[in-house]
Amino acid sequence: MSQRPTRILLAALCSLAIAIANAHAADDDTITTDRPGVAESSQVVGKGRVQLETSVQWERLRSDDEHSRTLSTPTLLRIGLGESSELRIETDGRSIIHDNTPGAAPVTTAGWADTEVGFKWHLADAQGTRPSLGVLLHAALPSGSEALRGHGLRPSLRLSAEWELADGYALGLMPGVGSDSDDNGQRYGYGVLAANLGKDFGEHAHGFVELAAPQVARAAHGGIQLLADAGVTYALNKDCQVDVAVTHGLNRRTPDLGLAFGLSVRR
Repeated sequence: MSQRPTRILLAALCSLAIAIANAHAADDDTITTDRPGVAESSQVVGKGRVQLETSVQWERLRSDDEHSRTLSTPTLLRIGLGESSELRIETDGRSIIHDNTPGAAPVTTAGWADTEVGFKWHLADAQGTRPSLGVLLHAALPSGSEALRGHGLRPSLRLSAEWELADGYALGLMPGVGSDSDDNGQRYGYGVLAANLGKDFGEHAHGFVELAAPQVARAAHGGIQLLADAGVTYALNKDCQVDVAVTHGLNRRTPDLGLAFGLSVRR
């Protein structure tokens, strides 16, 4: 398959990042992103803002039943509809999966992941012991390459809560629910839960540690996925941020190791 579209996309992203890195922000707010952790921010980008959050992510899964490596390009586009709402378009982008399961012939699967369309509403600012609150409603569409395409419409609903603590610390919590379909077309529900502790290091750097269950379902539908991750973000200026994160799976259903390098820009 031709690599020209990928090269054009990368060139466009680099050009946008350079343009924003050399620009002056129109106000005093600093970019807030929904990456690189599982728990997402309760904040929205603001009316008229456009924010792109993209990355390169590598994951390895080694279990008794499966040995695989996945390279993907998770990307989220956020468009501010109002001061408390935004439109969201999200995908894992270009994905390449190498399956080297013992006892089977190696298989490589490459293609484009499904796209999700959703909305986020910022419900309340933090006040005293009350957290900042946001709600996210998404629907995954069967729009990707045939080998990577999901089954039907898959909605999800998540609540993001964030508490500002003393000395630059912050606590985030994100519960959620979703609905999916298996290969037989049977519908099933699942839960989501993530909690993180973040810390500001000066004006530009922020670190976090997190414990997350991206999926809580019955064993017949993938069971519980459980992971721990940690990462650092660095704001190059008020409209451009880079990040790096490492993930460790805590059970056999979750990739045992993951690395991600991200870039977020806004206008």
